[in-house]
Amino acid sequence: MATIPPPPSVDPALPADAPPKAPSPLGFADFRYYWFARFTAVMATIAMVVVIGYQLYDTARSDYGMSIKEASFQLGLLGLVQFVPLALLTPVAGWAADRFERRRVAIFSNGIDMLIAATLGWFTWTDGLTLPLLFGLAALHGVARVFSGPAMSAIAPNIVPAAVLPRAIAMSSIAWQSASVIGPAAGGLIYAAHPTSVYVFAAALLAASAFTISRVRPVLPPPAEVRRHPLREMVDGLQFVWSERFLLGTITLDLFAVLLAGATAMLPVYARDILQIGSEGLGFLRAAPAVGAALVALGLAFRPIERNVGVKMLWAVAVFGGVTVGFGLSTNFFLSLALLVVMGAADMFSVFVRGTLIQLNTPDHMRGRVSAASGLAISASNELGEMRAGAMAALLGPVGAVVIGGAGAVGVTALWSWLFPELRRARSFEPQFKESIP
Repeated sequence: MATIPPPPSVDPALPADAPPKAPSPLGFADFRYYWFARFTAVMATIAMVVVIGYQLYDTARSDYGMSIKEASFQLGLLGLVQFVPLALLTPVAGWAADRFERRRVAIFSNGIDMLIAATLGWFTWTDGLTLPLLFGLAALHGVARVFSGPAMSAIAPNIVPAAVLPRAIAMSSIAWQSASVIGPAAGGLIYAAHPTSVYVFAAALLAASAFTISRVRPVLPPPAEVRRHPLREMVDGLQFVWSERFLLGTITLDLFAVLLAGATAMLPVYARDILQIGSEGLGFLRAAPAVGAALVALGLAFRPIERNVGVKMLWAVAVFGGVTVGFGLSTNFFLSLALLVVMGAADMFSVFVRGTLIQLNTPDHMRGRVSAASGLAISASNELGEMRAGAMAALLGPVGAVVIGGAGAVGVTALWSWLFPELRRARSFEPQFKESIP
């Protein structure tokens, strides 16, 4: 394990018995490189995802003559084709993050996404986009994401001290969410001005991310006393999550809540045919949740919560579902934006608590595999949630799909608070595996 540099000395002006103040994560050069690498990669990939969704929906409507319900179902299929590689490769990605140098795994995933951006840029330029091509490249993007998530998540605990980790996770979320604000808006505006340029923009950001993460000191996997067969090690990670009810409840809460309440897949429908605001408006719709999330992440970075974290997480998920219902019923652009901002804020609060609890309650030699399991749950909730929304939209229309899903998320939150009382009883971020924290 890489050596962590010592924190700054205690301020001599403080009383001798005062507890030392944890330093800022940005005081560590490796974390600054990590932060920028995550920011640029997320901005690039989310800009691409927004444009791919719009291009697929527009292609289905314009070139294939599909109705709104039929084209909405194609958006659901888009989520499915991204989820399949995630489901198949998640155990491999988690094992790779625990077995190989984690920076190189992240750089590898950036390389895949650069290839996707170049290909999409070429076919956009030549007006050669088809539904099979878009589905195929979306699946390849799923491959890149499955390897990036566990590796990047497992790097952070190794480059800052344990006392700094909650603030580091909040600041890492700021990187994610601020990029999620800029990426969709920039992607929509650049695409409206010159469709091909959005992929040039994404490829340049991915190259910058790969270079920056290479500047972080090597993050070697923790030594194992006995190396077991790779398949056995993959199974060990899944068994660990299954046996730890606290981790299982935390991960599956997000899985089922977002699976039901995710409205992202329907945003192209709302932008094109309900709110009638086009690709530029779609960029703002996609950016709105990230605005709320970034504001919450910024607040948590400077004033992280410390008490009753489990109950607060449950309430945040319930608010997320309730606001989704409101968004589904809205036909006003500005009201829809405001509801999406609140939705993102509630989701960020839940993400912060869940991410911190998972990282601090997982031994380091398991972090890659547990992060992969958590990433699979997140991806299942997002991609399969898109499939769920698309299928329901084909039957009930997009508004019915969003409203029913939001109500279902509220119900799941109530059910999970009863099935997993460990979540309600989580008072603080006190780690269970203290000896594994750097």
